[in-house]
Amino acid sequence: MSSVLYDTPGPRAKRRNVLLSVVFTLLLLLLLWWVWQKMDDKNQLEWNLWEPFTTGEAWTTYLLPGLGNTLKAAAISMIIALPLGAVFGIARMSDHAWVRGAAGTVVEFFRAIPVLLLMLFANEFYVRSTDISSEQRPLYAVVTGLVLYNASVLAEVVRAGILSLPKGQTEAAYAVGLRKGQTMTNILLPQAVTAMLPAIVSQLVVIVKDTALGGVMLGFTELLNARQTLAANYANVIPSFIVVAIVYIIVNFLLTSFASWLEQRLRRSKKSTGAVLGEDMVEVNPAAVRGTYGTGENTGGGAF
Repeated sequence: MSSVLYDTPGPRAKRRNVLLSVVFTLLLLLLLWWVWQKMDDKNQLEWNLWEPFTTGEAWTTYLLPGLGNTLKAAAISMIIALPLGAVFGIARMSDHAWVRGAAGTVVEFFRAIPVLLLMLFANEFYVRSTDISSEQRPLYAVVTGLVLYNASVLAEVVRAGILSLPKGQTEAAYAVGLRKGQTMTNILLPQAVTAMLPAIVSQLVVIVKDTALGGVMLGFTELLNARQTLAANYANVIPSFIVVAIVYIIVNFLLTSFASWLEQRLRRSKKSTGAVLGEDMVEVNPAAVRGTYGTGENTGGGAF
């Protein structure tokens, strides 16, 4: 059986694929064994280094509050960046040149600057120009940097998602008398959401990970910064890194799994059920019929 993109592997190709899979698995197991031996040689597998993670104190005092701040900063940033990115993405397709130019300049400017620099500039701005307390300032700076950078990236995601739709959608909307704004909000954006969803969730994963930059440079007490305090108290640097990495993997896996479920649900909801409506389920407008046939006689001999 073949498809448009590839031919079904034959017996030789199947044997080669199985061989490559076995070789890769063996190499992966060998790498894991080597890492295990190195950690054992450095006494990083001793139980006293891992024991703190089996008690509630390490989690309730350090990791869970840090994870809460990570998710808080990521959630606030995404809630602000998504509609802001949608506005700039739509503005880049405006019929007015000055709107397109201004939106394009803003998007390209903030997309070109590293998010860490945006956080540092935001922190300096809040220090010199606002009365925000030193406890809240790192959160504000992290959110500001994440919003400015990711809104610019999401603007391109929105623009690409809308441009990926067939032009017939826009032409059909104009044909029935819809204005451009109505076409965008009622026709194009709802259809583009499904196409944009994987990229949007991928960007959300990036936001979750980028919160760690605020912990490194601004002292924001997110998950990675909380790990540093935990490791200083329990003297378990390597185990704490491993545990935090697993936490990040679990959080990002849940996000991507939710995105896959939501995407499939949206795709199913847009499919027709294929049900045939009976005569008792269809309401016929007599005025429309008279307007169509003039005299009210069925001259064509066909059924409605």
